[in-house]
Amino acid sequence: MDPAPPEATPEHPVVVDSGWSGGFLNEEAYQWVRDVSLLSDEECVLPFAVGLDLNTAFLAAAARLVVGLSAPDHFHAPTFNPKIPGSWLVDLSHVEVDPRLPSPFTPTGERPTGPAWYQTHTVAYAQELGYNVAPIEGYLRRETGAYLDPWHDRLKAAYVDTLADLGVTKELTDVEFLAAMERHKDADPAMAAVLAAIKATVKGGIGKLRERPQGRKYKEGERWPALQRPTWRPDIRAAVISKARINMHRKLRNMATMTGLYPLAVLSDCVVYPSPGDSPLDFLPYAASGKPQPGAFRLGPTPGLAKLEGVQTMLWAVDLMEQGHNPARHIKGGDAVHDEGE
Repeated sequence: MDPAPPEATPEHPVVVDSGWSGGFLNEEAYQWVRDVSLLSDEECVLPFAVGLDLNTAFLAAAARLVVGLSAPDHFHAPTFNPKIPGSWLVDLSHVEVDPRLPSPFTPTGERPTGPAWYQTHTVAYAQELGYNVAPIEGYLRRETGAYLDPWHDRLKAAYVDTLADLGVTKELTDVEFLAAMERHKDADPAMAAVLAAIKATVKGGIGKLRERPQGRKYKEGERWPALQRPTWRPDIRAAVISKARINMHRKLRNMATMTGLYPLAVLSDCVVYPSPGDSPLDFLPYAASGKPQPGAFRLGPTPGLAKLEGVQTMLWAVDLMEQGHNPARHIKGGDAVHDEGE
């Protein structure tokens, strides 16, 4: 089925043929760096910047994700319902967010300036934060279901089982987990290749939901081969990415509440924090019993839990931030976007 115009890509026939000029969904992963002027003296004297990476964050977001199964219906001034998947035109510029955190509503982390199209999860989060939302328009779907569940369940099992074969199991303490993750790729290079393939399947699967036209001969407004697939569903891709970004923001907020710590930068599923030591154990919140605090970032081998991405000095991070670069992209050494096998 064809998407609603705001869910499509600009060259799609539903946009070109209708002369649509009403804007598009921009549900993408974070690329955000905190303004250097918002760093405190206490943060600047911390010795380390530590990067955490969420395991297969898009896969975690796909779990039990209710998506639309029917074509979209168009509504004017619909009442917002967080249980209805779809795209909502709504003004979220009034939502106040701590400037030391990214805005939850935009990939850049900048505050929205007026009405824009959002997927249901993004609007629901504004409501969760206690703000009134009044959609102007909506493209909503009446039939819904957890369409991605079988895909999620197979890949989650594959990911967890393959990591376990590499010696990274759920029973490990956080200290043991960090040590096992440092060694896991050397344990069995063939199994490490399988793990990389599983991660690529997740990322590629989400990408295929909105595959753009390929090749120089393509003309705007023509249909392209990917549109013939029943899985060409940009609205489902938007739902996964929206949920992943909101999950990330909720953790950032909980971390600030529990520990008073604010991130330096976020890039998709990687977040960099200032730290007194060179390990996540030096700043993640634990209860007196030694158990990780629920709601914050937690270490572990399952989708949605975190692993160490890399450690650099705080001076290195601030230097990059001052040059306008994202430390989350480079904390591992190299460029995280180009080294996406990781």
